[in-house]
Amino acid sequence: MSYLKEFLTQINNRDFHKFLILWEEYCTSDEIETDEFNQLLKSIKTSELARHFGQIVESALPLWKTIQDPLESYDILRLLVDLQTTNSPQLAELTFETLKGLHGGDPKFNERLKYTGLKNKDNFQGAISRYDLLAHMAKNNFVFHTGGWGTGEIVDVSFVREHLIIEFENVSGRKDLSFTNAFKVLVPLPKSHFLARRFANPDALEKEGMEDPIGLIKLLLKDLGPKTAAEIKDELCELVIPDAEWTKWWQGARSKLKKDPMVESPDSLKEPFYLRKAELSTEDRLKVAMHNKTNAEQVIQATYSFVRDTPQALKNPSTKNSLEEKLVDLLNDSNLSDAYRLQLYLLREQFFGSKESEEKIAEIIQQQKNPEKLVKDIDIVAFKKQALVAIKDYRSDWLTVFLSLLFTLTQAQLRDYLLRELTKNEKGRPLLEKKLKELLIHPSQYPDMFVWYFQKLVAEEESGIPYDNQEGRNQFFEAFFILFSSLEGDNRYRDLLKKMYNLLSNKRYALVRQLLQGTSLEFAKEFLLLASKCQTFTGHDMKILHSLTEVVHPSLAAPKQKKASHDEDTGEIWTTEEGYLKVQDRIRQIGTVEMIENAKEIEAARALGDLRENSEFKFAQERRARLQSELKTLSDQFNRARIITPDDIHPQEVSIGSIVNVLNNKGNPITYTILGPWDADTDQNILSFNSKFSQSMIGRKVGDTFSFREEKLQITGLSNIFQK
Repeated sequence: MSYLKEFLTQINNRDFHKFLILWEEYCTSDEIETDEFNQLLKSIKTSELARHFGQIVESALPLWKTIQDPLESYDILRLLVDLQTTNSPQLAELTFETLKGLHGGDPKFNERLKYTGLKNKDNFQGAISRYDLLAHMAKNNFVFHTGGWGTGEIVDVSFVREHLIIEFENVSGRKDLSFTNAFKVLVPLPKSHFLARRFANPDALEKEGMEDPIGLIKLLLKDLGPKTAAEIKDELCELVIPDAEWTKWWQGARSKLKKDPMVESPDSLKEPFYLRKAELSTEDRLKVAMHNKTNAEQVIQATYSFVRDTPQALKNPSTKNSLEEKLVDLLNDSNLSDAYRLQLYLLREQFFGSKESEEKIAEIIQQQKNPEKLVKDIDIVAFKKQALVAIKDYRSDWLTVFLSLLFTLTQAQLRDYLLRELTKNEKGRPLLEKKLKELLIHPSQYPDMFVWYFQKLVAEEESGIPYDNQEGRNQFFEAFFILFSSLEGDNRYRDLLKKMYNLLSNKRYALVRQLLQGTSLEFAKEFLLLASKCQTFTGHDMKILHSLTEVVHPSLAAPKQKKASHDEDTGEIWTTEEGYLKVQDRIRQIGTVEMIENAKEIEAARALGDLRENSEFKFAQERRARLQSELKTLSDQFNRARIITPDDIHPQEVSIGSIVNVLNNKGNPITYTILGPWDADTDQNILSFNSKFSQSMIGRKVGDTFSFREEKLQITGLSNIFQK
């Protein structure tokens, strides 16, 4: 695949000149890799360079003649004939002889040949592909539609009428296609092909993929060619592997792909996976792993990954010696840092059984003036853990080092180890408790550590750690909100804030429910006060938090109003949940999309110059003022919103949420629904609670009459929005 990646770059850049220079170099090769040649021609065929390449197709014939395998030779010639636009007699004769040699014994050979364009030889582009499709046209066979209809199964074929009927995966109903159109858009698929199997029996393919994920991906790569991780997901997720199971399935498959000798894994997400023609030997895999690896960091990472992924490689003496020589060469560098030197000795000790390495590791650890920095400078997490173990074994001040690293390292598995060692040590536990007490007072000093430890405290499986009791959890719960408020507005902690919010709100605030149980009234009041200072919480969030505290401490509940009537000016805006979410989405749309678009409009208009005569700038500023005004109004209203619940509706009289059946003075029945201003829709007879007509009905019962604008009306029926 040495040329393919470079060719693909030029194809994607649509640079035919550079492509041509590379092609001329490629054509001088004595031998070619058939898979690479095949994939290159397929990429050209679907690119904008296909028309240009069609004029120079015959320059590929010397390469084609070097292919020994008959099937591979046939596939390559088919692609060349698909691309060619010269229609030269030489190429026509070659195409005819190839078809005759392979299909000359077919009784329908001459009948099918007339559809290929080789009779007149004036336009035989795609001749071999046409013949293959004709030979494939049979009931229950599968095809692929290149125009977007996807995989299809042939239902019927008529050579008399020259048309076929097909059922496709992406269009409804059966489709009739003439042979002429079929030649343009259909590609034959064997029944063993990935696309055919996915269309015919996706359940069987799913079962196979669950049992053997690598086998499924290899099938995909074999039949569809190189694919990136995103493209593999497009082909498999939901269609074969259920969406809910995709992440776990792909993580497992991805780790196995790295170790598979038949698959070439990419270095970045944008690059594709390739299926090799044959397995790489251990030596070849080592060469690939070590390619262009020169400095200590690269060699350490490559060696660790290679030995971890292919542990059997060390059974080969040549491979083992080659690797160890690289490590020894690096150790001879006097400028090597202690972190790299330690990792090299750890590699030699763990994988190569080096006896001297243990002494060298102890020496580095004991002489280190800043062991915390040493651990942080190590790149491989497993080696960080081994360095920590060595610090515990060889340093008397290990408790102080562990305590410092617990608060500064970010890897959860390392923190778990440090916490466990400090907690079970009779001298370490008091030091840890003292440090945690300081964290409670100043949580913003180590925000990540605070959130991590808070999760430890509230996890049901954790026990025996400091503050693991009701009082301790309450203290951390209060400090959690103090930290939350202090981090708001600091972009560095945007992801941490999101994590903290999700931790609280997940599963309908299950954690808050859990922590509020058994708390005092004073704690509940302090909790609500601290939560109110967090700007991230919406009015709806605060209502939920109030409701949760009221369950534990009913005395915190506000006196329940009998009804919401026109003379009770509470400032609340009644709304349904749909109306609430609609306004919430509008606020987000203004703040995150329209204001940003407007800022770009202003900058673009400003660039036009002379702001006094710049109408675009004026209109952009006016739009900004309108958006700011709308955002301010909606935000103010949103903070006063109250979602209608069944408890707010009075079953015996007209109130918010009521559906009122009314007879007018002409005896015509009319039905009105009374909701908040955000849900009002006069076309649907949905009235705002604040409207004068609604207020004239509020508090009235079935049978009551009332007047509005000189019209007399009677209430004949009453229900509510929750009884629909």
